[in-house]
Amino acid sequence: MADYTSEAMEVRPYLDMELLMSVSQESRVDGKTMDLMCQLWEKWAPHLSARKLKVGKIQYLAVWLGDEVEADVDNIWDESPSSAYLAGSLAQVMVMCALNQLIPEVQDAGCAPAPKPTDALVDAMEEEGCPYNEQGTMLSRKFAIITHYPFKGACEICYLQKDCPKASGSQDSGSIVLPGYERGTD
Repeated sequence: MADYTSEAMEVRPYLDMELLMSVSQESRVDGKTMDLMCQLWEKWAPHLSARKLKVGKIQYLAVWLGDEVEADVDNIWDESPSSAYLAGSLAQVMVMCALNQLIPEVQDAGCAPAPKPTDALVDAMEEEGCPYNEQGTMLSRKFAIITHYPFKGACEICYLQKDCPKASGSQDSGSIVLPGYERGTD
């Protein structure tokens, strides 16, 4: 059992259509599809978890959608792959909007850096119901994110930096670093 504290964070994200369009790479969404997206957003909102964790001396924010949402997206694949792709994008956007609401600096930086998954953090996330994969390298939930809380910086502190296309220079990797959180000061 991990030695950590956990606090529920109150969040009710709004549907950011611009972000949904960007994530889904859609240039147009018709009314019927928009109605479905709004229905799913309302249906999934109660399944959104946001927890502030303190593991040792380090604080994290974890945001994820429960297995009910994963099942919904999987079931939509049986009906319509294009609708399922958009539904999966919607679930990603819900997590991102919640994170942006709780840590606005993430939106400004364009990245929520992944922390190094220590044994204590892996155990804590297991207890919270959002476990890491068997290798202990990434969260096993399809729609989940964990990052430092409060914001410490973006790409330059990310555990996944070596595998990230943004950090390797294939995309803009501009970021801000708060004083005291410069590389090597952990």
